[in-house]
Amino acid sequence: MFVAGLPFSTTSEELKSLFEQVGVVVSSNIITDRETGKSRGFGFVEMETPEAANEAITKFNDSEYGGRKIVVNIAKPQEKRDFGGGRNDGRGGFSGGKNFGRREGGRGSFGRSDSRGGGSKW
Repeated sequence: MFVAGLPFSTTSEELKSLFEQVGVVVSSNIITDRETGKSRGFGFVEMETPEAANEAITKFNDSEYGGRKIVVNIAKPQEKRDFGGGRNDGRGGFSGGKNFGRREGGRGSFGRSDSRGGGSKW
């Protein structure tokens, strides 16, 4: 199950203890920030049976824990993220073939209007 809205001080053991009120907890995990190691305020709990999981959702979803309203529901597989794919020509970058508003070819005006008159080039 996915559990969100947790106080940032919640540990995996505290999460496990909470859900043991409705059944056997196979695992509990608080998700932390990679760089800081601090809780991101959500985690996952795996119950022994689907019935226990459903009971936990009924009991804890939209309930208060640690002064915060938590959300508990069935965890869904993480969706594949598309970061644009980058280039596959050795030049790097994350353009993914998009040009992000740049003009093709030439130097362009870079958002300036040519106030010099005469239409001269740079």
